[in-house]
Amino acid sequence: MTAPAVNRLDWRKSSYSGTNANCVECASASWARSSYSGATSSNCVEWASLPSSVALRDSKNPEAGHLSLAAPEWSAFLTAVKRGEL
Repeated sequence: MTAPAVNRLDWRKSSYSGTNANCVECASASWARSSYSGATSSNCVEWASLPSSVALRDSKNPEAGHLSLAAPEWSAFLTAVKRGEL
């Protein structure tokens, strides 16, 4: 088991960059709803695949932050879920 392929990172120019050529771009993740959340459930988990980790968040409260798991941790988490340990 490995981390899912990177969904998409949405890049935008930082508002602190100004108008010169030396600018900083910031990326925000493209979030997807977990297939285990169900089509009509309000208790949803969203995930985003990042270059070096997988991020998880509660769709009802996305501004509360996210949990980021490196690939080995993500794999261990999925294995535990499939075994019914979680």
